[in-house]
Amino acid sequence: MQDTSALTPGMRVLIKGFDDVPEHVFEVHTIEDGFVTGMALTGPLAGEYGEPDIELVLRVLSPDSTGGSQGTA
Repeated sequence: MQDTSALTPGMRVLIKGFDDVPEHVFEVHTIEDGFVTGMALTGPLAGEYGEPDIELVLRVLSPDSTGGSQGTA
């Protein structure tokens, strides 16, 4: 995701897969310098707090999305 200025707390985003963790939906709590904080909502890390690098944010999803193709760019 190139432009992160539109990210706000509460948004759901799709996080790029890394290591052995597949793409997953993540709810943003805060936007920091170079990373976001929040909670994984899907996948093997569901329910876990995380601080993924901002480069791992693929796109913003609709509020009720679970990672399907309904997201916006």
